[in-house]
Amino acid sequence: MSEAPTTYTALGRELDYDPDQLREKYRQERDKRINPIWDKQYREVVGEFAHYSDDDPFAESDGTRDPITRTVEFLVIGAGFAGMMTAARLKQSGYTDIMIVEAGSDFGGTWYWNRYPGAQCDIEAYCYLPFLEETNYMPKGKYAFGPEIYEHSCRIADHFGLRDHACFSTRITGMRWLEDSKRWQVSTSRDDKLSARYVIVCTGFMNRPKLPGVPGIENFEGHSFHTCRWDYEYTGGDNNGNLTGLKDKRVGVIGTGASAIQCVPHVGESAEHLYVFQRTPSSVGLRGYSTTDPEWVKTLEPGWQRARQKNLDDVVGGRPFDVDLVHDGWTDIFRNLQSSVLPGMGKDPEEGVSPEEAAFAAEIADFEKMNEIRARVDSIVEDEKTAELLKPWYRQFCKRPCFNDEYLPTFNRDNVTLVDTSDFGGVERITENGVVAGGVEYEIDCLIYSTGFETSTGYKRRFGFEIQGKSEKSLFDHWAEGRRTLHGHSTHGFPNWFFVGASQTGVSFNYAIMLEMQTENLVAIFDEARRRDATVIEASAAAEEAWVQEIRRHAADNQEFFESCTPGFYNNEGQARDTTATFTGDAYAPGANAFEEVLIAWREEQQMEGLDFSN
Repeated sequence: MSEAPTTYTALGRELDYDPDQLREKYRQERDKRINPIWDKQYREVVGEFAHYSDDDPFAESDGTRDPITRTVEFLVIGAGFAGMMTAARLKQSGYTDIMIVEAGSDFGGTWYWNRYPGAQCDIEAYCYLPFLEETNYMPKGKYAFGPEIYEHSCRIADHFGLRDHACFSTRITGMRWLEDSKRWQVSTSRDDKLSARYVIVCTGFMNRPKLPGVPGIENFEGHSFHTCRWDYEYTGGDNNGNLTGLKDKRVGVIGTGASAIQCVPHVGESAEHLYVFQRTPSSVGLRGYSTTDPEWVKTLEPGWQRARQKNLDDVVGGRPFDVDLVHDGWTDIFRNLQSSVLPGMGKDPEEGVSPEEAAFAAEIADFEKMNEIRARVDSIVEDEKTAELLKPWYRQFCKRPCFNDEYLPTFNRDNVTLVDTSDFGGVERITENGVVAGGVEYEIDCLIYSTGFETSTGYKRRFGFEIQGKSEKSLFDHWAEGRRTLHGHSTHGFPNWFFVGASQTGVSFNYAIMLEMQTENLVAIFDEARRRDATVIEASAAAEEAWVQEIRRHAADNQEFFESCTPGFYNNEGQARDTTATFTGDAYAPGANAFEEVLIAWREEQQMEGLDFSN
């Protein structure tokens, strides 16, 4: 007679796993991936590597033109979602003297540059694509692929008449505040001379690609490129795959994050042989794509998109919710927490649960979700050794979870090899002919860097240009100990300089809702300046300090969680305690909806206290 499986009890429920053993497994897997050189494990894309960032394989021309000399009221830097939404809201409020400067040759930002095969947003399109109601557009399906998102970016630009304001294929090279004229002097890569009353930086938080800092990277004699500059001239094909140029090529992909999860299936389908070099496996859940139901569309009432966006943030942010409108892999863990785990404690989920009990309940729900993710690997990947290497051993939100239905089956192909590097410190070196890992050289013809973007390196390096405020003080000296802002948008000593992005704003996996809240807030600030007949807006030192402390106070609540996580950009490559420049430590932890409540109260009740308006 076989023995009954061992069971463990937690929260009044029987578990078929030991939570203590699982925690220990997570710790072991984390520790072997800690890299003592931290962010220096990546190579900066400058000098001989600048083409990985500066080249524009999608431009129809080199953008050559005569230099521009121009004075404007609003200079918007960037033409991705943030820049477009900012310019659109400004125009809606009656501001017309606007200039948009963009490095690419069209609108789209991330979705202009990231055109690798399979590129798709992992947040449902009904929440992610901005201005759906204003542009009268409904996405083709629950999750939009890159071409549709790029097309929608162009739709937004045309709908709001932004093309006449845009200056493409141009990079900012510096900006300086001129106290006498109360304006910003801005220089560009095209030798333009621009003067602006207000500068609004909308360059995003993932716009500078990074390369692995392994020896020999400059020696590779084959073909190479970064996923955010996909070379279709070499590979052939398009977003749908059909990479016929790789049929006789041995290809290496370094990285197994979101972009690799999406492009690897297409490369594996087309290449003679594909080697995937992995440090840490991603959590890969079911995508579950479905086309948009026209009958459902008919039921939608005005304001449906904002309501849906706010519902998503309530659910994923752990706030109480009555219904999960999105109902996907993002919200699954929180549905489980509310409907199964917390009731298992025998208590009302909204009452009588201490913070410690709530944290433990969330951990148990997380364990169960990740057990499902690992079981999914076993159910799909045929080779047991490969399956074991593809299992993620960490809490789900230690890294951004992925959702894909083609990635795991790719490793059942005879022409695809997973090379796990976690036991020997990552890729050792790159040679003229290939990649060395674990003492083995894998000869390849093409090397694709799917290594993501800089998120924890110095601010000046990521911005790519100097910013000088009052008394010619560098913004990056002011931010030497971490970013300092009021509500993410303004910095003391830098009048009329504003930022729209993910830093020191509400944490959200849906970038679009954060931008919506910020752009609405910025326009309200400019409207207030117009009402007061003011031309200079500056955050006070006291208000800036108060917001920085508020950010850090909430970040401290999550410190233990992120310190226990496997290294990644969420916890500054495992160095969460050493800097305030982490993705998670530099945001308002209560979430986007709570952040919006702060902004509304600040506007309506405190009359924008902490902003100085003058002439």
